[in-house]
Amino acid sequence: MTAQNLTVRSLSATPIAVPMARPLITSAQTIRTAPLLLIDLQTEEGITGRAYAFCYLPSVACALQRVVTDLGAFLAGQAVAPLALSKAITRYFKLTGLSGPLAMVASAVDVAAWDACSIAADMPLARFLGASMDPVPAYNSNGLGLIGAQAAADEAQELLEGGFKAVKMRMGRPNFSDDLAAVRAVRKRLAGDVALMVDFNQALTFAKAMQYCPALDGEGVYWIEEPIRHDDYQHAALIAQATETPIQIGENFLGLAPTLDAIKASASDYVMFDLDRIGGVTGWRHAAGIAAACGREVSTHLFPEVSAHLLAATPTAHWLEYADWINPVVQEPLKIVDGNAVIPDRSGNGLVWDDAAVAKYKLA
Repeated sequence: MTAQNLTVRSLSATPIAVPMARPLITSAQTIRTAPLLLIDLQTEEGITGRAYAFCYLPSVACALQRVVTDLGAFLAGQAVAPLALSKAITRYFKLTGLSGPLAMVASAVDVAAWDACSIAADMPLARFLGASMDPVPAYNSNGLGLIGAQAAADEAQELLEGGFKAVKMRMGRPNFSDDLAAVRAVRKRLAGDVALMVDFNQALTFAKAMQYCPALDGEGVYWIEEPIRHDDYQHAALIAQATETPIQIGENFLGLAPTLDAIKASASDYVMFDLDRIGGVTGWRHAAGIAAACGREVSTHLFPEVSAHLLAATPTAHWLEYADWINPVVQEPLKIVDGNAVIPDRSGNGLVWDDAAVAKYKLA
């Protein structure tokens, strides 16, 4: 069987909530349980493509279940051709607008379609996209929230287990002096060849960012992520000009237009794509072309299992963000060896649900 033979039969979605081994503590919110929406694209030929969305709130995951089912009824009978399906989904959501949670649905269905196609071709997604299967460098993004300086140093050291050579910590404490103390404590604990990324999660005003970001120069920080509101490209560009440490943004790019706008504005030194927002595999490939044409290194935001395949096929590939939230409900979690994600040499994107675990964590 080849990808050209597949036809959509239906879509189904299962909302689950998986406890995090380490809570995600940011300046905006503390998340202790990962609300995920597991999506299955069933084909008439018996092949199932899989994907998942990170919904931030359990209520969002539950609300989207019916949306996915109804979308499946609309797509039933259509060929599993991702670009054509993407256009059809855009038409389906034309009047509601394709943003927010609906963009998550559209992106996840696209990912599932590409999974089905690569399974039908009996190839890993990376190879189906024309990439090699070389391991991709990963940083550990589990934990390291807004905790005390010494606790952060201890946790950072723990996060290097498994051979990681990079970790990310969240910033945005009420007093910048506490942020700086945490950075210094972590940096002191880590070896010099270990990269330390920091993420403000949009916590700062422009004025504070112009003060705090340059203050991190010389502190051994690899990049400063989203210091201000994610779509304020004009002021982000001024911060990037004033700061020697590279600025990273992009997880909130909703498709291609923001990607191009941010790069044209020189809003950051690096960019990162979120599979839920960039438009799934199809949107990622287009955005990666823009980044390559403009000489911007591309990193990933969450979804490491699928993103590892896409990073392998990205001309300006940079870092994979590793989070282990999906691990309890998949049969074979993504492996990290010597700080690199090992792309599984099996057909598709590698996501296969553990049905018993899914039932355990299913939301009512």
